[in-house]
Amino acid sequence: MSDAALSPGERSGIVRDSLAVGVATGAYGIGFGAVSVASGLSVAQTCVLSLLMFTGASQFALAGVVAAGGAPMSGAATALLLGTRNTLYGLRMAPLLQWRGWRRFAAAHVLIDESTAMAVNRDSTAGARLGFATTGIAVFVLWNLATAVGAVAGEAVGDPRTFGLDAAVGAAFLALLWPRLEARRNVVVAVAAAAVALAMVPVSAPGVPVLAAGGVALLVGVLAGRRRAAPAGRTADADGGHR
Repeated sequence: MSDAALSPGERSGIVRDSLAVGVATGAYGIGFGAVSVASGLSVAQTCVLSLLMFTGASQFALAGVVAAGGAPMSGAATALLLGTRNTLYGLRMAPLLQWRGWRRFAAAHVLIDESTAMAVNRDSTAGARLGFATTGIAVFVLWNLATAVGAVAGEAVGDPRTFGLDAAVGAAFLALLWPRLEARRNVVVAVAAAAVALAMVPVSAPGVPVLAAGGVALLVGVLAGRRRAAPAGRTADADGGHR
């Protein structure tokens, strides 16, 4: 990747695209604020979640477990499981951005799907840094502002069941999942995970079915990794036999 400086046109284009992504993504914070309060969290707790956790899927998962009457630790474990993908993003972004010290620490907090996507395809380190930082900061600021608006509005509504908001957590989580169901394997994994979760509901505490469903995805990932590694191992053995 080149370290060449960005031209004014390149810089403005990256900033424009990053801000557009930030606005579109940040707006979903309104939905989280509303469903979080509907799940039983206070406005303050909801806002702190967005400030400190700042990863949409994990936040919705935590709110969903709380809404179902699950223990906070079950919700936290579910959120942590979903947030592990950010670790994989970090492995890719660290050598790409080449930040050190407090910059690296700050970047870790805005390491999300959108900031990673806006950085990974740039042709220069400067472009990757600008795309990552602009997107991450834009989403963070707007997500937190939108969360506060949604939480205050949700609290003003009163009983969430009156307007059907008690079902909003599941609907919001499905909306996050839906774009990932284009590949057949993802559909199969989703159906299998849903079946496991439904089977666990009558016999386990709230939050445990979600963890079990996540285990299905992890198992598929491990098996797929072994399948990809097996041909390489056989090829190496074959090459060794010719020597």
